[in-house]
Amino acid sequence: MEKQTAGRKQLGTFAPKFAELNDDVLFGEVWSREDKLSLRDRSLVTICIFMGKGMVDSSLKYHLQNAKNNGITKEEMAEIITHAAFYAGWPNAWAVFNLAKEVYAEDIDKEEAHGGMFGLGEPNIAYAQYFVGNSYLKPLTNPKDTRVFIANVTFEPSCRNNWHIHHSTSGGGQILICVDGEGWYQEEGKPAQSLKPGDVVTIPANVKHWHGAKENSWFSHLAVEVPGENTSNEWCEKVTDEEYNNLSN
Repeated sequence: MEKQTAGRKQLGTFAPKFAELNDDVLFGEVWSREDKLSLRDRSLVTICIFMGKGMVDSSLKYHLQNAKNNGITKEEMAEIITHAAFYAGWPNAWAVFNLAKEVYAEDIDKEEAHGGMFGLGEPNIAYAQYFVGNSYLKPLTNPKDTRVFIANVTFEPSCRNNWHIHHSTSGGGQILICVDGEGWYQEEGKPAQSLKPGDVVTIPANVKHWHGAKENSWFSHLAVEVPGENTSNEWCEKVTDEEYNNLSN
């Protein structure tokens, strides 16, 4: 951990002992005990305590920045504050969210820049186990209201879904409409197909395949579920790093 000097800079001449305890003991000895508790977890604990006490000033903003530097993502921070809100109080949560949005502003701007005209959506947590890397999902239609489900799916660089099959006894399959970035589509036993905005891929039912982003590019496509009879989705093995890295950009 980087050596803390804030105490001496702000209180060195006015309260030198306090400055020493702040810089050398609290941050120098306690925070440095990473073998007992990681910096990430120490940040999490500290933020919850500050929030519980209603200490939502510049000192909390410092700890939020510290938490970001220690690996706590924007999504995790939002969940931490949401969880703590039920114990620390709703007004405190609002105040902490306002500070957190400032700290994570760059991350928010980056996310809003991806996803094309349809937007990034939310982390695709429900299907995360079927992806290598992080993906995001923004449903555009409600399957309860229409037979056709359309969603904008966004992949971070190198992210791809597992090999999978859209089963159907009649009709079915999927259509991909590429809207942003560059990616890959591959059917089993065939070469991978490079994708860019404007490309359309018609995926037949009962064909094993995968799709995802290129190594150095975000990628978004609309996924259109084609109606059929007795439809189901079978998730298979991951696309290995070796398979993926052998693709030529």
